[in-house]
Amino acid sequence: MATDHIRYDILAQQALRGVMRDVLADAARSGLPGEHHFYISFDTKAEGVKMSDRLREQHPQDITIILQHQFWDLAVTDDHFEVGLSFNGVPEKLVVPFEAVKGFFDPSVQFGLQFETIAAQNEDAAEASADGESAPDLGFTRDQHVTPPAAKTDRALPMPANPDSGLRLVEPEPDKPSGEVVRLDRFRKK
Repeated sequence: MATDHIRYDILAQQALRGVMRDVLADAARSGLPGEHHFYISFDTKAEGVKMSDRLREQHPQDITIILQHQFWDLAVTDDHFEVGLSFNGVPEKLVVPFEAVKGFFDPSVQFGLQFETIAAQNEDAAEASADGESAPDLGFTRDQHVTPPAAKTDRALPMPANPDSGLRLVEPEPDKPSGEVVRLDRFRKK
């Protein structure tokens, strides 16, 4: 198999994070239109996440927040968003880098994205290193060339509207031919 020098998986992750960033920026400027609201899951251990110690103790791994009716001071930058929310009646300010986001879902239109976090990429690189494979550096080198992280099967893909829709992955049977050659003349009008 050919080596992916372009790293489409990374480009797709960045593009889909851009979709989330644009949607949040629109919500910060104009509010949430119609029935739209967002469930955002993020890694609370990720670098750059700012939240109170009390909240971090309650959610040591990850947390899902809902931006719907009761949030304030939503601000969006190129690399993170900030929002005020109330947890058990206690107001909190959260700062969340987009790289820490694990999932984004708008149930009003059944649209969702799932992301691989930098922490997960680092864990994959550490596992590869422990297995004797070379663990690539994540991020930019001094020459500003992207160094590809360890490949992973999880990609940022839109989530199905109904996860129980009956769709399943079908593997071809190894001893059975996977296709049939059909002459196009069979379908032409005479």
